[in-house]
Amino acid sequence: MYQPYPSSGKPVEPERPPAPPSVLNAVKLMYVGAAISTVSLVIALIDIGGTKDAIRKARPSLTATQVNQLNTFIISLAIVSGLLGIGLWLWMAWANKQGKNWARIVSTVLFGLATLDMVGVFSQPKTLLGLVFPVLTWLVGLGAVWLLWRPDSTAFFKPQGFR
Repeated sequence: MYQPYPSSGKPVEPERPPAPPSVLNAVKLMYVGAAISTVSLVIALIDIGGTKDAIRKARPSLTATQVNQLNTFIISLAIVSGLLGIGLWLWMAWANKQGKNWARIVSTVLFGLATLDMVGVFSQPKTLLGLVFPVLTWLVGLGAVWLLWRPDSTAFFKPQGFR
């Protein structure tokens, strides 16, 4: 009589092959994106001292309390959005390296949102430094997404049973 081995009831997934070079390079670009975002956040926080003056110049009717509140809000927003961006780069790098197809799709959607955000970047007056980081970040995202959709990457992201 045949006695099967006890199991947890979950089907065993076949082992995923190692990520192809295109996926590994996309992951490296995502780490570069996280690094650029980190440097951008640090520079933004160093340069935050001029925010109060810019608020006063743009809205001279605000009281000192209102200027301080708006300044605090802008600093908080910069920190939260900066950390969120860094976290998304790192999470997408990890998940894409694992072959999670949803991560490839989310990465593409995030790149689409970054592309829409570039309209805002170019529609407002900026210093050269204010343009360099968004453009660099966008170019890194473009490279990562392009690599994620290469034919050898697509084969890596297919469910294991459908190879």
